[in-house]
Amino acid sequence: MILTVLRVELTKVFSKWRTIIGFLVIAVIVPVVIVAMKVEGMRFFQYSTQALQDAFTFTGNLMNGYTISYIILGMLYIHVPFLTTLVAGDILAGEATAGTYRVLLTRPVSRFSVVTAKWMASMVYANLLVLLMAILSIVIGLLVLGTGELLVVRSQIVILAQDDIIWRLASAYAFAALSMSTVAAIAFLFSSLVENAIGPIMTTMGIIIVLTILSSIDTPLFDPLRKVAFTSHMIGWRFFFDQVVDWSRVSTSALVLVGHIVVCFIATQFIMHRKDILT
Repeated sequence: MILTVLRVELTKVFSKWRTIIGFLVIAVIVPVVIVAMKVEGMRFFQYSTQALQDAFTFTGNLMNGYTISYIILGMLYIHVPFLTTLVAGDILAGEATAGTYRVLLTRPVSRFSVVTAKWMASMVYANLLVLLMAILSIVIGLLVLGTGELLVVRSQIVILAQDDIIWRLASAYAFAALSMSTVAAIAFLFSSLVENAIGPIMTTMGIIIVLTILSSIDTPLFDPLRKVAFTSHMIGWRFFFDQVVDWSRVSTSALVLVGHIVVCFIATQFIMHRKDILT
């Protein structure tokens, strides 16, 4: 029964213009960034490593498809959450706006099945966004910029060999999909509380901005917040590009994100089960 309802919900989701917008944005931005890096890539590389130019000599094709895939993945944290909330924030609130809650929830299908199907549709959309970004950035990046080593400059310099990159990129994009699923789950929860999709979208993005700012303040006062805030763990994909992957940190961040998803799903089910659709 849930699969039947899911098929209906997916049809509804992908028939809306706001759903197509997310894929169009990804399909346009990724090739544009890659072409820009093809033209100005070395200048960008020299600018980002200018502090190291006096101490190191860089040779080889370091501005390659793997590097651009890594750069595009870094953009995920800023842009894709908004695209995710466009659908997840509307999927329940849109029913209230259209006045179709009563028809929807009085069908011979349980509220649990309806809410679960809508939640699954939100997760499918969020994961497809990341999948599209991964395919376009890696495939087009390699075709346009070629292959080479991946230079990662953070608190330390890491150079990854070509045969050690693909699995790291795949794992990082999979973790990014989990991060976007968390954003979708939060927007889905807020969507169950209001009757207008703008509220869940703005609230979710506002929470992301506030938690990101507070988590970035280096003070012991916010240490407990950093441990539980989902925004602090959404960047866990970066761990896959350390010389030696710290699997304990990866698993901790993944568990925190999964915990947020589960709590939001249960809370949404509780809210929708008690929702009054007759007045």
